[in-house]
Amino acid sequence: MNMSMPLAGASKPGGSVSRAWLRALETTARATRDPHRILPRAVGEWAQAYGDHLALISDRESFTYRQLASRVNVYARWALAAGVGKGDAVALMMRNRPDYFALWLGLTQVGAIAALISPDLQGPALAHALKVSRSRRLIVDHDLVEIARAAAPDELWVHDGEHFFARSLRADIAGVSSAPLTETERREVTLDDRALRIFTSGTTGLPKAAEVSHRRIVVWSHWFAGLAGLNAHDRHYNCLPMHHSVGGVVAVGAPLVYGGSVSIAEKFSVSRFWEDIERFGCTSFQYIGELCRYLVAAPERAAEKGHKIRLALGNGVAPDVWRALLDRFGPIRVLEFYASTEGNVWLYNVEGRVGALGRVPPYLAARDPLALVKFDPDAQAPLRGADGFCLRCDDDEPGEAIGRIGGDPSQRFEGYSEAFETEKKILRDVFKPGDAFMRTGDLMRRDAQGFYSFVDRIGDTFRWKGENVSTAEVAKVCGRQSGVEEVLVFGVKVFGAEGRAGMAVLKAGVPLDLAAFALGMEALPRYARPLFLRLVGEIQTTETHKPKRGVYLAEGFDPSRTADPLFVFDAGSGAYVALDAERYEAIEAGRVRV
Repeated sequence: MNMSMPLAGASKPGGSVSRAWLRALETTARATRDPHRILPRAVGEWAQAYGDHLALISDRESFTYRQLASRVNVYARWALAAGVGKGDAVALMMRNRPDYFALWLGLTQVGAIAALISPDLQGPALAHALKVSRSRRLIVDHDLVEIARAAAPDELWVHDGEHFFARSLRADIAGVSSAPLTETERREVTLDDRALRIFTSGTTGLPKAAEVSHRRIVVWSHWFAGLAGLNAHDRHYNCLPMHHSVGGVVAVGAPLVYGGSVSIAEKFSVSRFWEDIERFGCTSFQYIGELCRYLVAAPERAAEKGHKIRLALGNGVAPDVWRALLDRFGPIRVLEFYASTEGNVWLYNVEGRVGALGRVPPYLAARDPLALVKFDPDAQAPLRGADGFCLRCDDDEPGEAIGRIGGDPSQRFEGYSEAFETEKKILRDVFKPGDAFMRTGDLMRRDAQGFYSFVDRIGDTFRWKGENVSTAEVAKVCGRQSGVEEVLVFGVKVFGAEGRAGMAVLKAGVPLDLAAFALGMEALPRYARPLFLRLVGEIQTTETHKPKRGVYLAEGFDPSRTADPLFVFDAGSGAYVALDAERYEAIEAGRVRV
């Protein structure tokens, strides 16, 4: 089989679907045959195979395959000289660029663990990230030095220049050899060793550092290269954050497997998206649902008419947006999937069924890796029967998706840097004594053909702007604001937007200074700041003193449902403004976007 041949158009049931699965299986099997073939080593092999063909492209810098491998070697030697030991964590707090990928590859080549931290973090959230990722060393962009310094890492480097309060990485690597590592320089690193710590908010509490092995990133890269049929003629566009698993591993690694290239944008811009696609000559792009919604809602642009895009790869696109994407931008193959950084549940919609997350691949179906179990909304846990075991859902019945934990590599749950956080995600004695499954925290339903669709997120996390938002983290910051005595945070649906927007119910002991409150919210990343506020005299609770979240969630930000003062954040003025019936109707009708 020619492993580099792309699939033309949308996949259809039958031969093309079977070929896609087979190609993914063969590609991944070959990639993981040698336990020492970690991704940095694969990059060295690709440099030999693809040489001076462009690998990574951006407005900041570009690397051929040979240059990328050389850069990886430079960073590996720097890590050795800096005393970074095997298993030591080095945190990176940088924006998208090709050198970001090269840097963490270099670190992991010699057994270090790269902790990928959002450049939006600051203050206590950043200090927490450094603590749970066990990172004494931190590398940051030049304009983030002051923010990083406040988090007090033991050692601080500035990546792209010089700064009075940080060591210069650029100066440290000057003159360092880019030749392949010698036998004496190499360390014993295998697929089962840890490579990355990637932050995810999970279902409760502050962000957690998910443990990612070398095996996982090799599988991610090669699986999607095979499943999508990426080849040497493809140029993939990536504008997703590279501190995430999709934007930082899948979207960058997969196109390189068969000699393609990746165009990296610093961030997503709806006004520049199609111009970038045209300028870089891209044939595919990585998406999240919100990105696609922005594209179909934007005014038409000349560049969107003559594009060469044949494939959109990603997750979270809603059915209406999916259809609009195809209607407006042409016969693009949409390869939707479901996954999480730390999870062992993966779904792939190879058939291109609009609105579906995907289904369990045929080769895994007999192993029963995924189950849907009935969910108890009051207990916020799977429902158990009289025998104490969980109850499987019928077709089209919503339930929590859980993934079997077993010895097979595809069933491993690598968990988090903190053991207690790992244990919280494990469901035991599920269908028989002693078995174990990982809880996804997502409600899904499965139809009679085996296709899964998303229903809702459970627990204390909601998704907004493509990011998971922890209600506990938002509530903690809200509670620190002057006058705030009690806080309840949740996500609410907003017309025309993916996910849920943040809403905070606040009990204040004194009249709340909304200007000061808005200023205090700047301690949170933009996507986590509550868009809606409700001021109450008391937060209603149950007999067991738990907030009546369901009551507040049902009333949402509708002023006709409550006499309490409501406010919405106005991005133009940077202030919270009163939310009256007229403004509410404008938001719900899509005339005002939040």
